[in-house]
Amino acid sequence: MSATPSAELPGFEIELRQQADYRFEVHFDNPAVPVLITDEHAPLGGDAGPSPDRLLATSVANCLAASLLFAMRKFKNDPGRLRVTARLRPTRNEARRLRIGSIEVDLHLGVPAAGFVQFERILNQFEEFCTVTQSLRSAIAVQVRVFDGDGVHVHG
Repeated sequence: MSATPSAELPGFEIELRQQADYRFEVHFDNPAVPVLITDEHAPLGGDAGPSPDRLLATSVANCLAASLLFAMRKFKNDPGRLRVTARLRPTRNEARRLRIGSIEVDLHLGVPAAGFVQFERILNQFEEFCTVTQSLRSAIAVQVRVFDGDGVHVHG
């Protein structure tokens, strides 16, 4: 089943303005959001800001964190302060072109898992509500693990 645009779901627009070489200013359609500087990795770029692949890993990690936080709060759970790490693994395709092979995301809850309400249900569902991750999964492998505040591996 293919997705079709929906009139009731508004899209958004961003604008990139080249500053020099591979460095761009990213202007968002919300004036409250500050301008972001992006750049390619050295030696191609100057490392003046996050590169597109770093932004992609950030988007996946942030979306998963927000989805888990929302699911936890829906059942009145306090997960403490979340800490999230993401590892992007580059690869080369058959034509030797650089591609993103996988993204691994570890979500660390700020407190032990004991006493959470509907915790198994949350862990079994939160990834499905992450728009970015689910949109990418058909093209990029995304692995997700969750650890509680004691470091116990509870998901993934």
